[in-house]
Amino acid sequence: MRVAAIIPARYSSTRLPAKPLQKLGRKSIIERVYEAVHAVVEHVVVATDDIRIAEEVEHFGGRAVMTSTEHRSGTDRCAEALEKMGGDYDIVVNVQGDEPFIRREHIEALLACFDDPATEIATLANPITEEDGIEALLNPNNVKVVTDRKGRALYFSRSAIPYKRDVDSAEWLKHHTYLKHLGIYAFRPDVLRAITKLETTPLEQTEKLEQLRWLENGYHISVAETPFATIGIDTPEDLTRAERLLE
Repeated sequence: MRVAAIIPARYSSTRLPAKPLQKLGRKSIIERVYEAVHAVVEHVVVATDDIRIAEEVEHFGGRAVMTSTEHRSGTDRCAEALEKMGGDYDIVVNVQGDEPFIRREHIEALLACFDDPATEIATLANPITEEDGIEALLNPNNVKVVTDRKGRALYFSRSAIPYKRDVDSAEWLKHHTYLKHLGIYAFRPDVLRAITKLETTPLEQTEKLEQLRWLENGYHISVAETPFATIGIDTPEDLTRAERLLE
């Protein structure tokens, strides 16, 4: 399969301005993401709306594509970048520009979903453990997903799903395996183009989760479970934690 990986990266961020350019150790965050992805996928670009990010990517030897400042999501930015890349690809991987600790295993698990010709979209989920604590399960910033018997997403929510009836919520993690969604995706190119043309939907607007728009429109999302969590960087505190992990 011919695979392209696109890393959407915006300069503007209310909680951590210039996030992709922030240093993590001796390298910028965007450089670490690029290197991790390029170790698995040959064709990689950073899709950005800011020349400063493009210049940083070119400085470390990567490839950048300038995209519109009007995109409502990283998925939309990926779709534009795909058209500008040229080439004929079987799969497009979307890795956010704030995931410097993405692993080879993450990308390989995504790509393995496409061994099934029926796969349209693939994403990842990681079990929430008792060690993570009930706070991780109830945190609305940790999106949860439930799947059918074929491993396809039934629903994504900021709430804890499923609701474990007749068990105190403090004990839920002892009685059920809850899955945290990891926001890394892969698409068939024609599916990527199609979903970015869809209008917003009621569930998407309610939960503020774009993948619900895809489900509401009848697309199937395959979910691969991985034992490896990711550490996204959204705040200065996240960056400090990432620096400690790097050390």
